[in-house]
Amino acid sequence: MKAQLPCWNLRGRALLPVVQGGMGVGISAHRLAGSVAALGGLGTLSSVDLRHHHPDLLEQTAGCRDRESLDRVNLVALDREIRRALELSNGNGAIAVNVMKAVAAHADYVRQSCASGTHAIVMGAGLPLDLPDMTRDYPDVALIPILSDARGVGIVVKKWMRRQRLPDAIIIEHPRHAGGHLGATRIEDVPDARFDFSRVLPDIRELLRGLGLEPERIPLIVAGGIHRHQQVTDLLRSGASAVQVGTAFAVTEEGDAHPQFKQVLAGARPEDIVTFMSVAGLPARAVLTPWLRQYLRRERTLQSHARADARRCVQGLNCLTVCGLRDGIANAGQFCIDQRLAWALKGDVGKGLFFRGAEPLPFGRAIRSVAELLDYLLTGTMPAGAI
Repeated sequence: MKAQLPCWNLRGRALLPVVQGGMGVGISAHRLAGSVAALGGLGTLSSVDLRHHHPDLLEQTAGCRDRESLDRVNLVALDREIRRALELSNGNGAIAVNVMKAVAAHADYVRQSCASGTHAIVMGAGLPLDLPDMTRDYPDVALIPILSDARGVGIVVKKWMRRQRLPDAIIIEHPRHAGGHLGATRIEDVPDARFDFSRVLPDIRELLRGLGLEPERIPLIVAGGIHRHQQVTDLLRSGASAVQVGTAFAVTEEGDAHPQFKQVLAGARPEDIVTFMSVAGLPARAVLTPWLRQYLRRERTLQSHARADARRCVQGLNCLTVCGLRDGIANAGQFCIDQRLAWALKGDVGKGLFFRGAEPLPFGRAIRSVAELLDYLLTGTMPAGAI
């Protein structure tokens, strides 16, 4: 794909300056990530619970509550999805795997991703301080932390420098606009001006200079709220190497979720998008579906009855290192996130949790292709018939 905007470089690969964000459970699997890479971009799989795309693996784990067995099957699914994405990319672009630090099996997901041939590991939902250690046997795999402010960047870069490693790029995510789990510790921190790109980008450049590094050496990828070509142009001019987009890719024709999932996200009005405390103890943003509306009505009551009890883990997954429901954390969510996201993947509006960014989508309610989305964001060309 030809772009009017400059490419950025990841380990010798020239990539389009629009990155597809990782979205779980199963929202960005091999079809979406491979399609983005095939056009010259960085396509990102979400590593969490990809067995939902594989009927044989779901059958194997039906009723299973053994953590080791479930983890083993999910690693099989992850391997399949990475290899299929690489095949679909036809040697173009690059494939990344997003691994949440908050997931208990994150180290296993990282190692499996590397062994399966991914080009990059993207890690957020916690400071990825030990990511270089996890990937020591795979020095050619690019490492990309997700952070939200210069302070977090400083902590990670200094730690990594002591291990003789630098990030190959850094994703800077704005909590006010992004979907899913947000890079703030409290809901009241989400709109804080310290996360504004106009402030964070120069702060990071100054930080890197203070560490004796050339700022241009580490590409900065900004994420959250980007849905117009002019935004992409302005952000690249302000010093970003690329932008990351999530929700707009989730609703493309190649998106791996059920068509009903895409309609829910594309049809959401601004007043239908809410921020709340997730079970992982982080603020999150999603569509106010019937399930979420009912949950929020009962949230205070449920939190007041929070108690630590391993039996509260609905599926026995123990998927998170910290879980508000299992661990009895009163100010965190009181529901099974894996279960709710799996229902969303299937398009179940009555039961699912539908993560979504706060901003409008480029094509409104229309479901378009990855190629059309990239073409619009990179050149400003709207496809025929789009609003």
